[in-house]
Amino acid sequence: MKTIGLLGGMSWESTSTYYRDLNEGVKQQLGGLHSAKIALYSVDFEEIEKLQHAGDWEATAVILADAALKVENAGADFLLICTNTMHKVAPQVEAAISIPLLHLADATGQRLQEAGIERVGLLGTRFTMEQDFYKQRLVDKYGIEVLIPEPDEIEIVHRVIYDELCLGQIKEESRKQYVDIIKHLGQRGAQAAILGCTEIALLVQQQHTQLPLFDTTAIHCEEAVKLALAH
Repeated sequence: MKTIGLLGGMSWESTSTYYRDLNEGVKQQLGGLHSAKIALYSVDFEEIEKLQHAGDWEATAVILADAALKVENAGADFLLICTNTMHKVAPQVEAAISIPLLHLADATGQRLQEAGIERVGLLGTRFTMEQDFYKQRLVDKYGIEVLIPEPDEIEIVHRVIYDELCLGQIKEESRKQYVDIIKHLGQRGAQAAILGCTEIALLVQQQHTQLPLFDTTAIHCEEAVKLALAH
């Protein structure tokens, strides 16, 4: 079994989901008392969040590249960045290490392609929804059209992530707002919605909406388990 490297803490609420899902995935495949081999480095998200909102992505890249090296030195065979937003600096992280990076957008794009999805709605932080680093990869590599919410909806989605979900707060009113936004994406032609922030699945699950949901955290973990157990 390969050792899975995790670059986490962004936020730790979702990193705990990664840890659980990876271990459950390995146990499901191998049975008994098997669990995943994991090397985890968890950053201080307060520091990262301030730099994100200041637009200082190069400073975040330096922090994550350094953390990724520590994960590699701890014995990881490949790396997962446990956040959609920070894939903005995935190229800098990838350049700093010699182990492979399992890119979250690639794992998601492959799954969407397999499901025959040609037009998808994207929920995430404002950075993920508005900037090209994530959605353009889905367009260029997988030929999938990406719709994002309206400007006022983007504000709601972004605020709930940082002010509630990253703090472990699950509010029914926020769930209703997210479900309405997902429904609106469907009305605009989306065949499915990407939960493109690792915290969103804490709030919205498939039973809450008729539009098919693609939970990036679950998909990332499933692909990591496959890679870890591949011969």
